[in-house]
Order: sequence, then structure tokens, then C-alpha cells
Amino acid sequence: MRPFLIFGLTASLGAMGELAGHERRGALLWPGRSALIGLMGAALGIRRDGDFSALETLDVTVGIYDSGTPVRDYHTVESVPSAVVKAPNSRPEALRAARGRTHTTITLRDYRASPLFGVAASGQGLEGLAQALNEPVFTLYLGRKSCPLAAPPGARVVEAERPEDALSHLILPPWRRADRLIGLVEEDPAGELVHDRAIDRMRWHFASRRVATRPVEGGGR
Repeated sequence: MRPFLIFGLTASLGAMGELAGHERRGALLWPGRSALIGLMGAALGIRRDGDFSALETLDVTVGIYDSGTPVRDYHTVESVPSAVVKAPNSRPEALRAARGRTHTTITLRDYRASPLFGVAASGQGLEGLAQALNEPVFTLYLGRKSCPLAAPPGARVVEAERPEDALSHLILPPWRRADRLIGLVEEDPAGELVHDRAIDRMRWHFASRRVATRPVEGGGR
């Protein structure tokens, strides 16, 4: 038996990062490691340029209850050619100076509607993390800032042998009590290659790791 920090994540819309291009930003079926470390850092009050090294030592497993329904949103982005405006002090200044000579493009944003996940983390400082998640310094989002959580994480520390055993103690929001744990996302040397380990959050640089999703029978509440 060992201690696990467990907490739930659900939102009306979630956007669990993916390799992002200018014209399209996708959404994974589950939140990646960098997103979860960032969320825990936000709860503790760590800013993007802060020190996440203690959190990076955690082993994190994601439990999938519902990966959500895919939703696509369309945005228009107005850009100013560099040949038109040189070194503006702000975007509004650049748009004013361009006087209609801007370029407008349509971009795509993918989301997942009503996803539900559980997180089981092991390592040091779990009690402090649980308290921070339940009383966060910064607002917690499931991805982008347009995706606030729909329910408190309900974080707590439990004793268990495996992550799925720990997640069996997770208390889901009242309107999701019928959901069951259907899969676990864990690190696996033979698994799928994902780029979700942050190495520079300011520059959006990520390293790769391998994970595997395996089905779970039973578990959850």
C-alpha cells in the first residue's frame, strides 16, 4: 500500500492540448502530463515562469470515465503583415496602423464536451497538493481558459496498491455518479509516443514520452 493523491476533472468543454498549429488546435482524448502538472501548479500559485521541478517528480496516472464528445469551433484571426507595420507597441496600434490591410484567416479549435477524468498521483507533498487543489490560488481549467472546471476536484489522499484501486475511492459529482472508470493512461515504454512533458513552459517546448491506455473492468463510483 502507498499513498495516492486522487482528484476529479470535469468541465462543460475541455481542450486537452495537442501539437498546436496556427490554423488548427486539436484536443486529446485525455489531459496530458504537462496540463496536469500545470493545473496542480496553478492550484499552488506557481506562475508559468515558476519552478515546477517538485511537481515533475510525481508519477501521474489518468483515469478515463468519459472522454467527451468532440466539438469544433471556428475562429477568425486578423493578422497584420510585417511589411505594413514595423515593430508596433501593441496589437491595437498595429491594427489601427494597418487601416484595412490586414489578413483574416479561419482557424479551428477542437474541444471535448462534458469529459470526465480522475487523476491518481504518487510522490512527495501529496497532502499539501490536495489542500491546494481544493482551495486553489489560481482558477483551474481543463485546458484553455474557456474551459473552467464544472465541479471542485474533490482532492484527497488515499492508501492503495494501484492507481485504479486509488481511483475507486474517487467521489464523482452528483450528476456523474453513474459513470464508471473505463480506462487508464499510464507510462509504458512500448506505448504510444506523446509530446506532453513540458521542458520550457514560456516557450511552449515539450519533450516526448510513451504512454499506453488500458481498459479497466470495475472500479470507480
